[in-house]
Amino acid sequence: MTTLTSVLTEVAADVGAVVARRSGDEIDFLRGERLFACATGDDAEFSLDEEIAEAVLRTPDTAASLRGAGWVRLSVAAATDMDLDRARAWFLSAWRRAAE
Repeated sequence: MTTLTSVLTEVAADVGAVVARRSGDEIDFLRGERLFACATGDDAEFSLDEEIAEAVLRTPDTAASLRGAGWVRLSVAAATDMDLDRARAWFLSAWRRAAE
């Protein structure tokens, strides 16, 4: 079964993001020293432009993250192809934003 964490780790390798393991299956994704995404199993959090985050929060399985403005959380127990596509797109958006 494909998890958000495994998909995001693959995308991180494609773009050259730093993958920092915290503990267990918790992973932080960095661009330089800037944190832009996190994942744990079936949950992922992304630092998005606030306008994008606002739109993202109107989609299924999302919530505002406790990390602050622009951070959104995606939680899916059994990720569908659509969930994985959303996670990839949001990861790449957060990656680009981290370069600003």
